[in-house]
Amino acid sequence: MVATFDKWRVSLLALSALFLAATAGTTTQAAGPGTMATGSLTSQPIGHYEFCSANPKECNVRSRRRGPLLLDEALRAQVSQINVAVNAAIRPMSDFDIYGRDEVWAYPDQGVGDCEDYVLEKRRQLAAIGIPLSQLLITVVRKPDGEGHAVLTLRTDKGDLILDNLRDDMRVWHETGYRYLKRQSGEHSGRWVTLIEDRNMLVGAVR
Repeated sequence: MVATFDKWRVSLLALSALFLAATAGTTTQAAGPGTMATGSLTSQPIGHYEFCSANPKECNVRSRRRGPLLLDEALRAQVSQINVAVNAAIRPMSDFDIYGRDEVWAYPDQGVGDCEDYVLEKRRQLAAIGIPLSQLLITVVRKPDGEGHAVLTLRTDKGDLILDNLRDDMRVWHETGYRYLKRQSGEHSGRWVTLIEDRNMLVGAVR
């Protein structure tokens, strides 16, 4: 599970994030209907940092800023099929039970994994059918019970859709009941940005 208070964050990561935020400034990307607003650069989750160290090519993808993915019915059906299939194929198991330690982000090639591992596998399979990685963003949220959780955000012209191992249907982000903390940058797969919740839009949706 994602550590609720990022207790495993190392000082080097924090200093790096502060430097990046200071040099880049606080830039807010305006959100359209159903789209999350992003803020400044922030620190990577420690699990993603270690995943990137082991898989540097995956975390060094730079993309031009582009509009959301055009999601027609055929593509939506493909995405839904992959989402459901991955949820069914992986048996939930904690990092400690698998690896003997917490916060290990890895592809679930042995058929077991926790929330981040479901996300990585969905991202891999959706990229394989041609969806750009800039539209497939690992996202850290807090569940209503306060527990940290990871989901995959698919940026589309129908809104930011959430693919979640806890349910098979895809929902627009503000219909999930989660509190959104941060996600991968759409412009650099190794960087993360803060998320800004529009409380006017979220009345009755996300608490």
